[in-house]
Amino acid sequence: MIAAAPPPRSPRVAGAADAAYTRPVIRVTTDIAIDESELQWQFVRAGGPGGQNVNKVATAVRLTFDAARSPALPPEVRRRLIMLAGRRATAEGVIVISAQRHRTQPQNRADALARLVELVQRAAVRPRRRVPTRPTRASRERRLESKRVQSSRKRSRGRVREVD
Repeated sequence: MIAAAPPPRSPRVAGAADAAYTRPVIRVTTDIAIDESELQWQFVRAGGPGGQNVNKVATAVRLTFDAARSPALPPEVRRRLIMLAGRRATAEGVIVISAQRHRTQPQNRADALARLVELVQRAAVRPRRRVPTRPTRASRERRLESKRVQSSRKRSRGRVREVD
């Protein structure tokens, strides 16, 4: 009788007290880990070149992630993520990433996941606040001087008078 190989080990969920209970998670940052059960994968046929393979195999990947309801995201990261996603986010806050760059499903799946992780990492970075500064005296004087020059240039473009 042949013994089956044990399933691959997955990383522990942060904060889980039970050592025997583990779930596969995707570590995005030190503070953010997305549970794989929050991701939905759809595989569809890709367009473009590929010959017979493109008509037979569903290699394109559509990854959906409900950012609005994800418990893994802090509220400010969730807000920035939906803003950064732009047209990839639906009105309900679901992020849809399509990947069909590669000819194989595993490569497209890895590509879609890498793009989602990169998007969440960018959203996790708090943007720096702009410190308002005052214009220098020299810059104000340059601006006023250019306005005077432009004004005199336009003033000299007046109507042409006929001289008798």
